[in-house]
Amino acid sequence: MQDPIIAIQDLFKTINHSFWDTIHKIPQSGGDRIYFRIQKGNHTWIATFSLNIKENKTFIYFANHFKDKGLPVPKVLAVNDECTTYIQEDVGNTSLLEVLEKEGKTDHVFSLFKKSLKSLAELQVKGHQGLDYQQCLTSKIFGNQSIMSDLLYYKYYFLDSLQYPYDKQALIDEFELLSDQLSDSHFNFFMFRDFQSRNIMVKGDEVFFIDFQGGMKGGMPYDVASLLWQAKAELSNDWKERLLNDYIKEAEQVLGETINTSLFKKQYHGFVLLRLLQVLGAYGFRGLFERKAHFLTSIPLGLRNLRSFLEVYTLDKDTPVFAGILNWMVGDEVLNRFTPLQATENTPLVITINSFSYKKGLPTDTTENGGGFVFDMRGILNPGRFEEYKKLSGLDKPVQDFLEQKTKMNTFLNSVWDLIDITVENYLSRDFASLQINFGCTGGQHRSVFAAEQTARHLKNKYKVKVVLAHTNQTNWVK
Repeated sequence: MQDPIIAIQDLFKTINHSFWDTIHKIPQSGGDRIYFRIQKGNHTWIATFSLNIKENKTFIYFANHFKDKGLPVPKVLAVNDECTTYIQEDVGNTSLLEVLEKEGKTDHVFSLFKKSLKSLAELQVKGHQGLDYQQCLTSKIFGNQSIMSDLLYYKYYFLDSLQYPYDKQALIDEFELLSDQLSDSHFNFFMFRDFQSRNIMVKGDEVFFIDFQGGMKGGMPYDVASLLWQAKAELSNDWKERLLNDYIKEAEQVLGETINTSLFKKQYHGFVLLRLLQVLGAYGFRGLFERKAHFLTSIPLGLRNLRSFLEVYTLDKDTPVFAGILNWMVGDEVLNRFTPLQATENTPLVITINSFSYKKGLPTDTTENGGGFVFDMRGILNPGRFEEYKKLSGLDKPVQDFLEQKTKMNTFLNSVWDLIDITVENYLSRDFASLQINFGCTGGQHRSVFAAEQTARHLKNKYKVKVVLAHTNQTNWVK
């Protein structure tokens, strides 16, 4: 595979003839794109590397089109000939979701959501004008086929994993009925498709949109539903209703005409349900199939979000099989499957995680329980074999990037976590006091250190358990 850093370095020279001061990998989300933040003096840029050429071309076309319309998206500054790498202006490193999580549901945060919806209406209408929908990544219009695809995505990647017995043909028939109803849109303009607070960047007091490459022509209410019913945001019903009404007023302003509010809200509610199901499908695919911890832990949020929607919205009588499935799915039985036990202040369990060098021997366990896990990291490519990493450790970002991008470390750790999670949950339920987990490599400096750090973070996030982390060979690291 083409080296992302080399590709970015070559492209960066076309917009800045000197070398950068720093370049840092930005954590990935759901896709395969790799993001980096470049810094030179007081200026920063965002570089993206991806081998999905079609997706890159779609994003670049949309970004250029929207920027020409004066819409709040980052400007693309350079693209390489292969279209695997592009550099764009940096619109900040703080998302609307992060502002919400930090500040809570304040008047300031409400104003940012309101501002985002105002800009959304402008993006949908002005961005639609003159847009070549032939450039879309997948479907050109969010119609019957796309809606059915979302419903089946939820079915195959989430519902079927629950092993619930249902009449499959009857459900497909009801899905076809739902897709017919939802595709009958009266508000077709540009549809962002993944309009959530994670894709809205806040810089200063302005908002900017990113990750709109999945857009197509479709119903305006869909994007509003995506933002207001995002599980992670957990907006109150009062905020949802007020922001929806504010959006309708803004949309009327940019359209220059009155909107049939009753018809708009009816379609909005249908899209809310569809969006909640599509998100559960994504959580199922990324979490249950790809074993990505972040998406697994998001499943309870998605289910509770769907439950709160069904408390205020009733499905049509024409879809009894689907209604029965949803009512079962949001019950405690399913929710408990995906809600792990979590420690409290009174939980006795303390997990000790060590990195160690096989040259120095295994760590000892002096607790009464003893036992635990020992994982050999020497099957993972050693960064210490390369001169630029020799005097660094698994605590340093260049080593972390190397292990994440150029080795099978992530696959290894996902398998490790599948094993240790079983024991952690059992020990939590039985009030055990201790568990030791050890990661060893040749020098106890790179691979084992990274694995220990990541595992400590995983267990703290998932189980809120007390963790004691030690790098036992730190005094002997090459410096």
